[in-house]
Amino acid sequence: MGKIGNFGSAITFETSDARILNFTSFKRSLSGRWTEHQREGKKPQLQFMGPDSAEVTFTIVLDAEHGVSPRSTIDKIEKCVTRGTPNKLVIGNSKVGSNKFVMTNLSEAWDRVFDKGELVRATLDVTLREYA
Repeated sequence: MGKIGNFGSAITFETSDARILNFTSFKRSLSGRWTEHQREGKKPQLQFMGPDSAEVTFTIVLDAEHGVSPRSTIDKIEKCVTRGTPNKLVIGNSKVGSNKFVMTNLSEAWDRVFDKGELVRATLDVTLREYA
């Protein structure tokens, strides 16, 4: 089994002969917080207030044909959003950022549903925000 990383104990990203649970389109954004002071007859003066919280977004495809139960995995991930528990985000052997993250947004698309409502494939867009 090849472990790719994890978001706390809620999600383990991995690839093996029996199971594929991975992400695509991983993006991390960093920014600073700035305030602007108006000055008569001059350009505004910017003042750095400090760093802003980092944000991470990625897409997960849950496919029963790859050994993943879409419904139970969605249930686990939904709990991350509704409980707001901070977790470490680890990719490879390295922690992403210096702080934990919370899952602030989850968008799900049910791509394939079989007879009797069995969810076979779903695509999730996940947003994490740094918890400092």
